[in-house]
Amino acid sequence: MTLRVSIPNESYQQELISCQVACPVHTDARGYVRAIAEGRFDEAYFIARGPNPFASICGRICGAPCEVACRRGKIPRVDDDGNFVANDRPIAIRALKRFVCDLAGPEAKGPEVALRNVQAFVPPIAAHKEEMAALLHASVDGRVKKASGQKIAIIGAGAAGLSAAHDLALLGFRPVVFEAEPVPAGMLAVGVPAYRLPREIIAKEVAVIEALGVEIRCGVSVGKDVSFAQLRRDFSAVLIAVGAKSSRELGLPGERGPRVYGGVDLLRAVSLGEPIDIGREVVVIGGGNVAYDVARTVVRQIAYDTARTVARLPGMGKIWLVSLEGLEEMPADTVEIREGDEEGILRLNGWGPLEIQRRDDGSVSAVLFRKCTRVYDENRRFSPQYDDKLTRPVPCDTVLLAVGQSTALKFLEDGGQDIEMMRPGWPKVDPATLRTTANGVFAAGDLAHGTRLLIDAVASGKAAARSIYEVITGHKLQCETVTAHRVLELYRRERGYESIRRQEVPTTHAEQRLTHPEVCVEIGYDRELAMHEASRCLDCGVAPIFDGSRCVLCGGCADVCPTLCLKLVPLSELGGDESLQDEVRAALGSDADLRAHSAILKDEDRCIRCGLCAMRCPVDAITMERVVFNTDWRTL
Repeated sequence: MTLRVSIPNESYQQELISCQVACPVHTDARGYVRAIAEGRFDEAYFIARGPNPFASICGRICGAPCEVACRRGKIPRVDDDGNFVANDRPIAIRALKRFVCDLAGPEAKGPEVALRNVQAFVPPIAAHKEEMAALLHASVDGRVKKASGQKIAIIGAGAAGLSAAHDLALLGFRPVVFEAEPVPAGMLAVGVPAYRLPREIIAKEVAVIEALGVEIRCGVSVGKDVSFAQLRRDFSAVLIAVGAKSSRELGLPGERGPRVYGGVDLLRAVSLGEPIDIGREVVVIGGGNVAYDVARTVVRQIAYDTARTVARLPGMGKIWLVSLEGLEEMPADTVEIREGDEEGILRLNGWGPLEIQRRDDGSVSAVLFRKCTRVYDENRRFSPQYDDKLTRPVPCDTVLLAVGQSTALKFLEDGGQDIEMMRPGWPKVDPATLRTTANGVFAAGDLAHGTRLLIDAVASGKAAARSIYEVITGHKLQCETVTAHRVLELYRRERGYESIRRQEVPTTHAEQRLTHPEVCVEIGYDRELAMHEASRCLDCGVAPIFDGSRCVLCGGCADVCPTLCLKLVPLSELGGDESLQDEVRAALGSDADLRAHSAILKDEDRCIRCGLCAMRCPVDAITMERVVFNTDWRTL
C-alpha cells in the first residue's frame, strides 16, 4: 500500500509560492510573471500594482527578496554526464516588473488612466489579502466601512509615509503628508541616484497617490514651520515616517572639517542640484549599496564636470571604495560591485579607517587604514578584529562616509515628550500595531523596524494604515481567504522551458553611462526577452497531487522525474514529526508492519512542475492541480 499523507494546513499550500511569501507585501510575482510569459501584459501590471503603490519604482530598485526565495534558483543543473554543475539562477522578477510597468503603468498611460484601470480590474485569481482592487471593491460593496474623512498627519513623504497615505485614502481618511524636502518621495528622490531611478518615474508614481485625494505639503519642516504638538491637536492621528536620513559619523581623528561629508548628504545635494565641494581624489568608506550609490555618483559628477570644462583637466581622478569586508562578504549587491568595477571605482577590501589626515591648512591629505582580519564572529555578529601592524594610507582630497544612517527627531521636543525611546533617536514601537507609547501617534518604515529594503517600508506603511483605521474607527479589518484546487486537464509547459538560462538585463555601456549623471544604467527587457525570461517560471502555484488509493507501486513517476524530486521509501524509513506519525498509524492501524508499506516523498525545491509524473502514471493516480486563493475584505 502507498500512503498519501494529506496536509490540510492552508499556510503550507500558500507557502508553495515562495516568491510571494518572501515579498513583504506578498505580491503575486508568479501571477504577473506567468501573465508576461503568455503575453497578458495589462493583467500582469494590475497584479504587480495591486498590493504595491510603488510598483514602477520597485521594478527598478527593489532589493528583490522574491528572487532570493525563487525556487528556480534551487534547481540543480547537471552536465551531459549527469554530474552536478551548479544551481540554476532565479527568475529576473524585478526586471520583469519594470517591463510591465513601463508598458502599462503610469509612466506609459498617465496617473489617472493607471489608477482607473486598477480600480476597474477584478483579477480572476486575487493575488493576496492586501490587493488594492479587492479592497476597493469591498469598500464599494459596503463590506468595508469607510472612515468619515478624518484628517491624518503623516510626517515624511518617503515610501512608508506615502504607502500609508495611499491606503488611508482608500479607507476613507484625508491624509496630509508633511515633507521637509522641496520634493516628495523622501530618499527615493534625494537618496537614490537618477541613473538608477529617473525622476519622472517618481513624479508619476506620486501623482497616482495624489489622485486618490492625498495632500502632500513639501518644504514644510515639522518642528520649524509647524510644531509636533500642533499636529497632535489638529489631526485625529499622527504617523511618523521620517526614516533614517542622517549620515552616521565614525568619530575618527580629523573627521570634523572641510571635505568630509556623509554619503547621504552628498546624494541629497546632487539630487537637488545644490553645490558641494568635491575634489578629484575621493575615498568612500563603506561596503553597502549606499556606498556604491555614493561612489558611482561621484564618478559621474567628476566625468561630467571634466567633459564640460573648457580647459580639459588631465585624467579622471580616482574614486576609492574601502570596506571592512572582503569581496565575498560585502553587503552590496553583486551587480553594484560589478558595475562599479566597470565604471572605474577602485575597490580596497578588508581595511578599516583609523584617521583622516589633514595638512597644516586643514585640507584632507589621506585616510589611514588598518588591516581588518575579521568582520564577524562565529555567530555572525558584527565584531571586527584588526592587525594594527598593517596600516595603509590612501591619498585623497575628499572623504565620504557611507557606514549607516541615523534618525533626526528633534521635532519631538515640542509635543512628543510622552513618546518613550528604546535608545536615543529610536522610539519604542509596538511591532504588531506600530503604535508608539503616545496616544494617537504611530511610526512606520525605518523608524519602526530599522533600515531595511524599499519594499519593507511599503509594507510597514500599509500596516500602519490598517492600524490607524482600527484605532480611529473602532472597526477591525478582516480578510477571509478561500483556497481551492483546480485540476488542470492536459497540462503542458513551454517546450524546453527547463533548459532556458536566465536572460541578462540589457544595460548601457560603461563609457556611455559617464557621459551624463542621469544616463540610466539598466535599459530593461524588450517584449521578446521578457516573455522568454518569464517562461522560465516554474509556476509554483501548480503541483502534482497524488492519490494513494489508486497507486500500484510501479515507480514510474520517480523513474521519469527529470530532477529526481520523487522517491518511494518504506514507511519504516519515514521520519517527520509526531503528527505525521500519528496520521500514518491512523491510516494503517497500530499493528501494521511499516516495512510492507511505502510512501512517496517529494522535494518541493527540486520539482519543476513539468507534469511528466502525471503523464507517466498508468492509473491516473497523479493530477496536476493549481492552488487558487480568493480574498474578501470586510469590517468586523
